[in-house]
Amino acid sequence: MAVYTQVSAEALGAFLARYDVGALVSAKGIAEGVENSNYLVDTTRGRFILTLYEKRVDAGDLPFFFAMIDRLADAGNPVPRALPDRTGTVIQTLEGRPACLIEFLSGVSLSQPTPAQARAGGAAMARMHAALTDFAPTRPNSMGVETWPQLFEQCASGLDSIQPGLRDRVGSALDRVLAAWPHQLPVGAIHADLFPDNVLMLGDEVTGLIDFYFACTDVRAYDLAVMHSAWSFDGTGTPLDPAVGRALLEGYESGFGLSPDERAALPVLAEGACIRFLLTRAWDWINTPADALVTRKDPLAYLRRLDWYENNRNAFA
Repeated sequence: MAVYTQVSAEALGAFLARYDVGALVSAKGIAEGVENSNYLVDTTRGRFILTLYEKRVDAGDLPFFFAMIDRLADAGNPVPRALPDRTGTVIQTLEGRPACLIEFLSGVSLSQPTPAQARAGGAAMARMHAALTDFAPTRPNSMGVETWPQLFEQCASGLDSIQPGLRDRVGSALDRVLAAWPHQLPVGAIHADLFPDNVLMLGDEVTGLIDFYFACTDVRAYDLAVMHSAWSFDGTGTPLDPAVGRALLEGYESGFGLSPDERAALPVLAEGACIRFLLTRAWDWINTPADALVTRKDPLAYLRRLDWYENNRNAFA
């Protein structure tokens, strides 16, 4: 469930009246996602996404996200722009929340991509990185490697309630990854959350890259490692056909490329991605009541990924 803020028909109609998009026909909450409240909105002139930004998204970060999306769109990447109203205002207020009306992109999100779809996804990330090579605005990674020790400490007392021994297991892996982290690699603007559900596809064609609300400036190859850890496994953390991960890397290399140092660093970057998502899921698991409307995601799905990367260090060779 990802509708935290309810929007009345009257409030939405008044909101839409600021735009040249026609009158409200229907609106439906979108269940996917965990950060914001999203509605699929149909008007007499088209279909749009309404997003209300909840507490996890700082309204001060929105100009960075929108500038990044505009750069990508200008370069021909399939990304959804936030629309200005008649006065040129992009960020509005609705039901006490920052809100934007966003372009609708067609396509579906995959649960288990094929190698051909993974190759297309990797190539889409490559085009994104190429378009952002000289992107000037910066934003620190709010969930970057520097934040993981504190997040671990915040979760530590509850980790063993998820699985006995999890605290020591994650702590040991975190110490090892921090010691090996490749800070010297090239940095740039990255998506940082390009899971299959943030890529829209029709067949083997990418039709949309969405949900840029973790976008930041960080090690560029880390973006690819996050994507590999998300696309190469099913929702439980069970590995898919190894051809999926290989195709993802092939698609990326065909469009942007990896230096020898970046390729050599991918194993530790992927392990770091597993720790990051394990810890944020663990935080939510520990602090979200079991009967809450928000569906908690299993932290152990990323422990299984971490185990796999530790036992398959040649996966990126």
